[in-house]
Amino acid sequence: MPALNSDFMREVESRGFIHQCTDTAELDALCARERITAYIGFDCTASSLHVGSLVPIMLLRILQRTGHKPIVLLGGGTTKVGDPSGKDESRKLLTDGQIAQNAAGIKQIFERFVAFGDGATDAVMVNNADWLNELRYIPFLRDFGRHFSVNR
Repeated sequence: MPALNSDFMREVESRGFIHQCTDTAELDALCARERITAYIGFDCTASSLHVGSLVPIMLLRILQRTGHKPIVLLGGGTTKVGDPSGKDESRKLLTDGQIAQNAAGIKQIFERFVAFGDGATDAVMVNNADWLNELRYIPFLRDFGRHFSVNR
């Protein structure tokens, strides 16, 4: 890998976070030249996260610490749809109250790792339920889409 100029790319590379990258040099140049914004999404199927979420959380933390803006995208809308992929049956459908409670638990976890606020590099947490609920798409998917898998 060529010499890296941005703090973000140097740190994620030194920690072994990069397996493949389409254009490492251009991403590094972009990170060195300006503030980038990146998001990672998390379903609200539980009030806590499993260990598999640690690497993405750490990536958002490094992003913020090196002067960039992280966005935590909660899947409050998409959590309302059952997911039969890779399973014999769909997951249990959660109520709006359960999803909201899970989202609150996940936010508490993130508050330990990133700083939320209105500043240029402060993290933002958004919930796709805020726009998907208005489309009335989720009720359709919840009623009909859960019977189908993208893999089928």
